[in-house]
Amino acid sequence: MNNISDILSAQKTLFRSQKTKDVAYRLQLLKTLKTEIISKEQAIYDGLKTDFNKSEFESFISEYGLVISELDLVINNLKKWVKPKRIKSSMLTFPSKDYIYKVPYGNVLVIGPWNYPFLLTLEPLIMAIASGNTVVLKPSELTKNTSKLVSEIIENVFPKEVAVSIQGGIDVATELLTQKWDYIFFTGSVPVGKIVAQAAAKHLTPVTLELGGKTPCIVDDTVDLKLSARRIVWGKFLNGGQTCIATDYLIVKESIKEAFIEMLKKEIIRAYGETPKNSKDFPRVINTRNTERLAKSFENVNVIFGGDFDIDACYIAPTLVDEPDLDSALMSDEIFGPILPILSYKTGEDIENIIWNFEKPLAFYVFSNNKSFVEKTLNKFEFGGGVVNDLLIHFGNHRLPFGGVGASGMGAYHGQHGFDTFSHNKAIVKRGNWTDPPVRYAPYNMKKLNILKKMFRWFG
Repeated sequence: MNNISDILSAQKTLFRSQKTKDVAYRLQLLKTLKTEIISKEQAIYDGLKTDFNKSEFESFISEYGLVISELDLVINNLKKWVKPKRIKSSMLTFPSKDYIYKVPYGNVLVIGPWNYPFLLTLEPLIMAIASGNTVVLKPSELTKNTSKLVSEIIENVFPKEVAVSIQGGIDVATELLTQKWDYIFFTGSVPVGKIVAQAAAKHLTPVTLELGGKTPCIVDDTVDLKLSARRIVWGKFLNGGQTCIATDYLIVKESIKEAFIEMLKKEIIRAYGETPKNSKDFPRVINTRNTERLAKSFENVNVIFGGDFDIDACYIAPTLVDEPDLDSALMSDEIFGPILPILSYKTGEDIENIIWNFEKPLAFYVFSNNKSFVEKTLNKFEFGGGVVNDLLIHFGNHRLPFGGVGASGMGAYHGQHGFDTFSHNKAIVKRGNWTDPPVRYAPYNMKKLNILKKMFRWFG
């Protein structure tokens, strides 16, 4: 099996053999995967360090630890999740027992991103396997060390007929997308997401798209400035700002803006020192191309803190930008780097004029102790998911679905929601034979129709 079509053909054959529908087999694979990952813990940290200069602490909380937690959750709950769910029968199906069966789609393609190359490739793979699918995984070519390690892990755990990792660039991704899959799961940028959706549409393939967008963060005048600044600095500059749910810009109440900016500066220095380039805790930009893109965005804007960069070292300092124009290069697309624009507002209408200037974001944040303002804001704007008085942490609760809306994506996963994503809800009615009401059978008459109308009123 040296080419993609051969691999997919072998996976189709295995899936039709019913082997992956055996829950015990799935659990065996997932337990082996957990053992393999644990044995390579340090190698995973080393790979992420090489690719991003990411600290071991940050690698644990944002990648390794979350993968192990997801595996534990699945291993402990899979037998419960796969059980057919009994559903109340209706008047039209009486007498019957009605169920929803959770069944796998079949052959799944997972295309992973570069920003969290361990977490965001393995988590969907785990859930696809748990649901009984076969998987072809395409990790990012930009994170060579981590992607190589992910491929080795998959090769050591899974027969190729069950799961395989295929490395390569745009040409490989393009070839993969020409194949007919039963489900596609993509995490990445909006432009590439559109390409994936177009390819899926050719075969009417269902798809989950985890994208991004211009995620706002509103800060009103009721907050604790120091605590809010500390949480925003943590969430924005984690992974060097290369997080799809990091805030893309702040909208701060005008009356506290200057004081809040000073607090942000203090918290950046507290976290990364006077020279963040020397901090062991501040990651690098993924490559020189993205570093050049970010450095270019400093042009024609008012940089009030940071702004240092080193293209060859893939370094962009934590940077604050004051009041950039909404049509500036910095605000035209998702920043995806350690640059934080700060806008101001006086009224709710000012907030609307900013947020509604962009597509619906993947995440949304509001810092406020005014409950009325919070609820009004959360209900007014459309977004994938959000947090009040912090950043990012909704991602860490497996009980919450994670996904976008509109241009920020479609579909959701995490925890049981991930199992549901890779499972088709098959409706089953098991009809009883002990009675057979004659009302539905021809010849029809008014008496039968009246009986039927009464039954609809009684049973709904």
